[in-house]
Amino acid sequence: MDDRRTFLKTAALGALVTAAGTTTRALGAEPVPAGTEHTLPELPYAYNALEPFIDERTMRLHHDKHHAGYVKGLNAAEAALAKARESGDYALVQHWSRQAAFHGGGHWLHTMFWSVMAPNGNGGGGAPTGQIEAAIKDSFGSVAAFKAQFAAAAKSVEGSGWGLLHYRPHDQSLIILQAENQQKLSAWGSIPILGIDVWEHAYYLKYQNDRGAYVDAWWNVVNWTQVDRNLASLMNKK
Repeated sequence: MDDRRTFLKTAALGALVTAAGTTTRALGAEPVPAGTEHTLPELPYAYNALEPFIDERTMRLHHDKHHAGYVKGLNAAEAALAKARESGDYALVQHWSRQAAFHGGGHWLHTMFWSVMAPNGNGGGGAPTGQIEAAIKDSFGSVAAFKAQFAAAAKSVEGSGWGLLHYRPHDQSLIILQAENQQKLSAWGSIPILGIDVWEHAYYLKYQNDRGAYVDAWWNVVNWTQVDRNLASLMNKK
């Protein structure tokens, strides 16, 4: 949990939510009191900025409807848990705990997702450089090998979920993981620094059921500068 809290304090990911779903903050802001309502972060670019790789209509629905829904669900779950603490009635604690995990995961991952993309030619696309390039080569042998494994993982997620690149502090390595939905198959002790949403709502309007084409096109908008910052915030922490 300390690693996650450090990440929230230092990584330039906008408003983030911890796995416990208790704190939301913007970059550089002071910690907010536990129980403060979570809010939907604004996109760091225009809705059509990722064209032609991700279309404007998808971005509007994805951000304004789906991500907003996770924020609403997280606030509802935390309010219900707070009410249970006040009343002492924990009959639905399992339900609301699951809701907090699901919606909290959705809020956190989507906030990261928006930040690790940028318009092609204006921060998006190209090749990793700096610490992230070195770390990828150290962990996977080459950038090409990393991209092949990451793409394969993202394309083969069962049902809805995410392809994720995590940093694992205890051995300072990068690992590729899948997440089903937004919280299943999650790993303790590692922190996502890059991820692609492979729920159908992320690509269906443009790519229909061709998830593979969407994943291949997505590399054109990856913001490697931001991914490098995310990694540096973890590797260089005191």
